[in-house]
Amino acid sequence: MTAWKEILVPPTALIREAIRILDQSAMQIVLVVDESGRLLGTVTDGDVRRAILRSIPLEESVQTIMNREPTIARTDEGREVILAAMQRKHLRHIPLLDENRRVVALETLDSMIQSRARENHVVLMAGGMGNRLRPLTNDCPKPMLKIGNKPLLETILENFLEFGFRRFHISVNYMADVVKTHCGDGSRWGAEITYLHEDQGLGTAGALSLMPERPSAPILVMNADVLTKVNFSQLLDFHLSHAAQATMCVREYDFQVPYGVVKIDQHRIVGIDEKPVHRFFVNAGIYVLEPDALAEIPANTRFDMPMLFHKLIERKRETAVFPVREYWVDIGHLADYDRANGEYATVFS
Repeated sequence: MTAWKEILVPPTALIREAIRILDQSAMQIVLVVDESGRLLGTVTDGDVRRAILRSIPLEESVQTIMNREPTIARTDEGREVILAAMQRKHLRHIPLLDENRRVVALETLDSMIQSRARENHVVLMAGGMGNRLRPLTNDCPKPMLKIGNKPLLETILENFLEFGFRRFHISVNYMADVVKTHCGDGSRWGAEITYLHEDQGLGTAGALSLMPERPSAPILVMNADVLTKVNFSQLLDFHLSHAAQATMCVREYDFQVPYGVVKIDQHRIVGIDEKPVHRFFVNAGIYVLEPDALAEIPANTRFDMPMLFHKLIERKRETAVFPVREYWVDIGHLADYDRANGEYATVFS
């Protein structure tokens, strides 16, 4: 197998080129090597997302963000030793080097384990009324609106299935029977689906209190009105690598003030900033939670996800942000619905 050679780049390669390789390759890593093929460092999706949070330009070289001391394995190490290192450090790949530190292969976790099915539970919040999308939601719950050629909720399920997730809980309230009739028990996708019935609106986190038992592995939670191409495997790896109690996906949002902003000191003008652009990171409606975090959610009470993060922060529990660089749109208004329909064939074909 020589596919790993396609992920080799020189130290002068741009971050933008590393992103292209990460998106196109199933290996989810870029190896930075010198002219002799000796490993200088690695770049993973997590390295790229941390660079985005630090506002590092994508035209910088990969040297700026590469991990100069990655975990490596030697050619004389057995597969059991390498697999144990991957599992201990939550790694999905380890470069294999010869005695001169030249790359000779890339060991991946997927190639070492027989099943890709993940034990993690996925909770999809689908109980909202969809008031901002009326009249479309008068006789159809928002997650069941067709985007492209299928309901939005079905596309969301298929995206998770692509990354090996099989255990789903769907919170339902408004027109719950429409969701249940279409999705059933999940068997037609080779998945398991159960339903969390909200007698009243429980917000973006409250339905988690209805889970029949507390899972033993991190839980992925997503609003069922978000259309995205987020790599859920990379999200989970990012969460684990930061040992976080909760991880929130965030999206860059730019806001341009349409006027010249006057800076003053008492009565004096000290500067004028013409139509400045302010950049923020906003909540993208996708989360990973450790099972212990569920204890902070009150039972049968309206409770939104930001409230959970506030609680964890107050208790000085570790929280993390995962910047979304992939396609993402919140189907919150009719304009968003029209945009998603117009882009669906291109993005999800």
